Amino acid sequence: MRAIYLGADDTLEETVALWAQSLVGPNPSDTGIWARAADVIACGTAEQIDAFVRNERSRLRLKVLERLPAENLRTVEMFGDQVAVLVHDKALLDEEDIASAGILVYGKSAAPLIKQIGRRWFLTPGPLGCRGGGIFVLDDSESEVVATVYGADGQMSGSEILRATRATKLSVQE
Repeated sequence: MRAIYLGADDTLEETVALWAQSLVGPNPSDTGIWARAADVIACGTAEQIDAFVRNERSRLRLKVLERLPAENLRTVEMFGDQVAVLVHDKALLDEEDIASAGILVYGKSAAPLIKQIGRRWFLTPGPLGCRGGGIFVLDDSESEVVATVYGADGQMSGSEILRATRATKLSVQE
């Protein structure tokens, strides 16, 4: 499982850093684990060692939270057998993105949307806190890709099976 933030700011990094610090202290980095482990092993009780392990596992689970690459605010992913382009702003989509993708996911929008245009699906969760949106789950664990949109309250507001439609190939011979 992965969660990808579609925003163009540093909100996710700042939030994850605060969560990690609340779990393990002021140096939540992977390299800092050695100092934290040495401290608890040297003079910690069994309960403190158990708490250390629980907190480190929780810190590692934060790694499922990702953002779009800062240099171009886009990434390409596979969902089932469909190519998906994830981008902050749909205005950043170029001809190559659109031609190769069956699923186009963008973050910058006023409201959630699941819409098929031709053979492509356009999806946006809308901003966090908007009515009925803000969070998208793309699930390809079964034979088809399912897009489900949730509000900030965790309530599902819509779901759609993203059926891939194959482009027709035509060969003309003389």
